[in-house]
Amino acid sequence: MTKKELRHIYRQKRLLLKEAETDKLQDLITIRFQELALPFLHYLHTYLPVDIQKEVDTYPVMELLKFSNPGLNIVVPKTNVESNGMAHYIYDENTILIKNAYNIMEPQGGRMINSTDIDMVLVPLLAFDERGSRVGYGKGYYDRFLAECRKDVIKVGLSFFEAEPLIDDTDEFDIPLTHCVTPQKVYEF
Repeated sequence: MTKKELRHIYRQKRLLLKEAETDKLQDLITIRFQELALPFLHYLHTYLPVDIQKEVDTYPVMELLKFSNPGLNIVVPKTNVESNGMAHYIYDENTILIKNAYNIMEPQGGRMINSTDIDMVLVPLLAFDERGSRVGYGKGYYDRFLAECRKDVIKVGLSFFEAEPLIDDTDEFDIPLTHCVTPQKVYEF
């Protein structure tokens, strides 16, 4: 299937999830995430979940990683619509968040971090395939950002659903995941 088809299907699948089902799937993802063999992390880049999109909640994973990586710096993006890029800011108790045009909470300001400093990225997605290709929201922000990161950056998707066999229309600008965590398993690519 194409990215456009998968984007439509998986948006609908998410919207059909009941709250109790989402809570259970979320707990299973957090438990399954602990199977990842990760090095010590200094900088974790993460998306902040959008409730109306029913995205996988990254906060439990952040807390888990902060526990296992004392001193871990959490980094969140701020989009720049004019440049189609993102800036990356430390996210802590002093960070002021504001909602952007896409209903995503972003830092108003703070201490910026270079893409090359980041050790691991929790990458938003709607669907992914067995090769690690993913379907995002269609703007390309994360593919451009991931291309700026170090070659060894760990790219982890979180999904309520299992992998599709193949996304038909990937191209050379699509940056694949290194892992994806679902309620059923951890995929390594």
